[in-house]
Amino acid sequence: MTEALPLSPQVIAEWLPFWKAAGFFFATFILEDVAAIGAGLLLASGQISWPAAFFSCFLGIWLGDVGLYAIARIGGRRWFEHSRFSKYAASVTRSEQWFAQRGTPILVLSRMMPGARLPTYLAAGFLRVPLARFLTVTGLASFVWTLVILRLTELFGAKVLGWLNAYKHGGFILLGVGIGLIVLLQIARHWLLKFEWRKITRLRHWEFWPGWMFYPPVAIYCLWLAIKYRGLTLPTAANPGIFSGGIVGESKMAMLDELFATSPEFTAEAALIEGGMLVARKRALDDSIARLGLEYPFIIKPDVGQRGAGIKLVRNAQQAENYLRQTDAPLVLQRYAVGPHEVGVFYYRFPHESRGYIFAITEKIFPVIVGNSRHTLAELIENDPRAQHVADTYLKRFAARRNDVMAVGEQLKLVESGNHAQGCIFRDGMRLGTPELAARIDEISQKLTGFFIGRYDIRYASEADLRAGKNFQIIELNGAASEATSIYDARNSLWTAYRTLFRQWELVFAIGAANRKRGIATTKLSLVWREWRNYAVLSATYPAAD
Repeated sequence: MTEALPLSPQVIAEWLPFWKAAGFFFATFILEDVAAIGAGLLLASGQISWPAAFFSCFLGIWLGDVGLYAIARIGGRRWFEHSRFSKYAASVTRSEQWFAQRGTPILVLSRMMPGARLPTYLAAGFLRVPLARFLTVTGLASFVWTLVILRLTELFGAKVLGWLNAYKHGGFILLGVGIGLIVLLQIARHWLLKFEWRKITRLRHWEFWPGWMFYPPVAIYCLWLAIKYRGLTLPTAANPGIFSGGIVGESKMAMLDELFATSPEFTAEAALIEGGMLVARKRALDDSIARLGLEYPFIIKPDVGQRGAGIKLVRNAQQAENYLRQTDAPLVLQRYAVGPHEVGVFYYRFPHESRGYIFAITEKIFPVIVGNSRHTLAELIENDPRAQHVADTYLKRFAARRNDVMAVGEQLKLVESGNHAQGCIFRDGMRLGTPELAARIDEISQKLTGFFIGRYDIRYASEADLRAGKNFQIIELNGAASEATSIYDARNSLWTAYRTLFRQWELVFAIGAANRKRGIATTKLSLVWREWRNYAVLSATYPAAD
């Protein structure tokens, strides 16, 4: 038998570039950006040629995109047409028409947003975007993306390699472990996500995009502002009178106390409920109810909270006790401002200016569902064109009633909290803005210690009174982390929303920089992070919001 001859060093050297390129090609199917960065590092050290690095990564990324498209178009659509979800065929047809008109910018944008590619390319296949169009758009986007990633990594890769060399093998082990963990987490996340059709159709409505999909451009812009104004934590100095400027961990009660002390006629009364033991908390609640002269219903909400978490309209003593039993967090008891209308007014003023301005007004609409004596509440919500996109939030709130069949004409208000995350509908409300309202908000704001930018949540009964700057109740004041929530008006384009948020954060950083010049210190990043972690733990104990 003839023995196999060992490969010569020359043969190995000739084939090594091929195996490197092949390795990066297949690595893109697991985690494409990490593979491209790895190729860029080898480029920086001269261990792979530009053609090999570029074409292996580009082809792998592009073919991976096409693979997702093919899976959804061939297998996903066939499964849908024979599943119980086929009753949504009309919605799918409307989605196809919508994606046909707007799909190109969405495909391009998803290439730049980590985490957005998988659902976008699956949606493109499922909604039967023409293959030639998909290949052209994703091919050009992948070409540019690969070129940029490789070039940036090549330029700055020497610093990375220098760091790795300093730690010798330990550095490479650490890098390998990090990449491995990222890969495992990505795979786990994709496999563990339970498929629901409405989560795919939500791509049509950017206002319902999850935070990880919507906010990356805002985060990148804030990093640019941090460089421009020379300070990552400058927003914490935007409102010196509020802890961390209102970024995280601020007390709602502290702001309400000062508002009531300076503008009582425009502020809904409130009291803080604290105490470790349930008996002590119940006593504090009863005492505060008596002192404020409250009657049911009234509001209970966390003293530290975001996005409407934990806000409850309490209608009886049992509901109040249930709330106290569920969480031991400090709570705010507040008189219920009936309204029935609510707006969010975003205000700002530079420290050196004598007057402030209204940046945006959000008109809040509280959706209702109407019974028909045939469908359950869950079915009515699932079949509603808008409610279906936040069905999880609504059904969690009305879990005990999800199988109730409502009578013809019977109405159910789906949300009490004027918060988009809780299912409230937001509209651009600048039509309500007047010089009188601006003057009143400025007057209230200038009475507050160290407040320059943020959003008032206001309840009112008459549009005429609101425009005249009278007869309204402030139920909350949010600091630098609040948003000009009018961006969530469904009539706005995604670009309009980003443009507004960019302007808003430019104001926050600019005001923070102006306060820094006045000697105001920023909050340490470590403290901001600790407060965020504390809030994340505490918020897990909050009940479902109303």
